[in-house]
Amino acid sequence: MESILNNRPALAAEVNKVAEVAGYLWQKGWAERNGGNITVNITEYVDDAIKAMPAISEVKSIGATLPHLKGCYFYCKGTNKRMRDLARFPMENGSVIRILDDCASYVIIADNPVQPTSELPSHLSVHNDMIARGLNYKASVHTHPIELVAMTHNKKFLEKDVATRLLWSMIPETKAFCPRGLGIIPYELPSSLKLAEATIKELADYDVVMWEKHGVFAVDVDVMAAFDQIDVLNKSALIYIAAKNMGFEPDGMSDEQMKEMTIAFKLPK
Repeated sequence: MESILNNRPALAAEVNKVAEVAGYLWQKGWAERNGGNITVNITEYVDDAIKAMPAISEVKSIGATLPHLKGCYFYCKGTNKRMRDLARFPMENGSVIRILDDCASYVIIADNPVQPTSELPSHLSVHNDMIARGLNYKASVHTHPIELVAMTHNKKFLEKDVATRLLWSMIPETKAFCPRGLGIIPYELPSSLKLAEATIKELADYDVVMWEKHGVFAVDVDVMAAFDQIDVLNKSALIYIAAKNMGFEPDGMSDEQMKEMTIAFKLPK
């Protein structure tokens, strides 16, 4: 069967980015078994031939009405699929879906009828909100970074912006590349509507949110940029933990030093 990616280099490049990031998540130990999800809005790469493709699945309910997604197309990691497999075979471990005109259902159109992630309603709700707010963010990534998750087992780091301030202070690049910091969401049942609603609320102020004792959810212009934000935050967590393992509390950058960098790099205050 011919792939939807054939003779569409721009679309293939975006899906290949997803495969590359999936490999990084597995290599870092952030994607055990079928853990983690990636969803990318690929509507801008859709041509008339794709629009004419028939469904290869029955109509499926999203579980929510998302008016800003009418006619949109998404590449989604498949449910119960492993990141390490998606890295090698993205179109066998993920699929392309079309949101129908009722904005409450979708069909799979390519390449295979791979059922999207069970967290699809949450991911699509976030994409709907990003379009509503006029953002150019196209990718959402959920994964389980070991050190960041470990920090959420300490109540101190669940207080507003405590973890952000600490992580920013570990190395200058963290604030430069994740200037909006890390939002914190107290534990909610995975895949629940309450978790989705809390995530959307936190994304108004942050590009990366931490689900207590679970993982992170990041959004950005593409999947690589979303991964980069998680990567720099977890690097800071690693530095902090390394210092603690050496037997001391790291000094971190001072407020004055971070203010100086904020001004120099024109970062959000």
